[in-house]
Amino acid sequence: MTRFTEMKGKVAAMDRTNVDTDQIIPKQFLKKIEKTGFGQYLFYDWRYKTNGELNEEFELNHPDNEGTSILIANENFGCGSSREHAPWALLDYGFKVLIAPSFADIFKQNCLKNGILPIVLPEEDVTYLLTKASGQQYELNVSLEQKMVYDNEGFNASFDISPYWYNMLLNGWDEIELTLQLEDSIREYENKHIDKAI
Repeated sequence: MTRFTEMKGKVAAMDRTNVDTDQIIPKQFLKKIEKTGFGQYLFYDWRYKTNGELNEEFELNHPDNEGTSILIANENFGCGSSREHAPWALLDYGFKVLIAPSFADIFKQNCLKNGILPIVLPEEDVTYLLTKASGQQYELNVSLEQKMVYDNEGFNASFDISPYWYNMLLNGWDEIELTLQLEDSIREYENKHIDKAI
């Protein structure tokens, strides 16, 4: 995974509660096991009309939201089935940070495992961000090192993240890469036990 330290990015607002993983990536697109190529199907049923044309009323299709990397959502984002394709689609589309008052637990873990930073902020802060990002271009700064979200207009908020995921994201490790940090110790252990077995 790519290391996450800090970033500045355009913000898209999605003022919807209980956005489930079937809306994030509909079931008909779950046939691949690769992690790439899912961005084109993100929010497919909302982004497109039944005739395949873009739905201009959908938030992400607004011209101001082109190239956004931070998504502000409302309560219980990522609920529903535990499909890992949901964060794959969000990441492939370009989102690196999600901010909401709450996330479904399994979805949140899947985001962290794939290098997306899900940030839980108080409802009043999320309401402010949704308002600022609705219908206009808006940028946020996110510092994982300082555990802070801030803009250039005086807004700032701190967030919590477990020490485990804090270190994983800062170092750009997935769980396999974390294990490989102990490669010398693992090899030493294996050599001792192989000798005894022989």
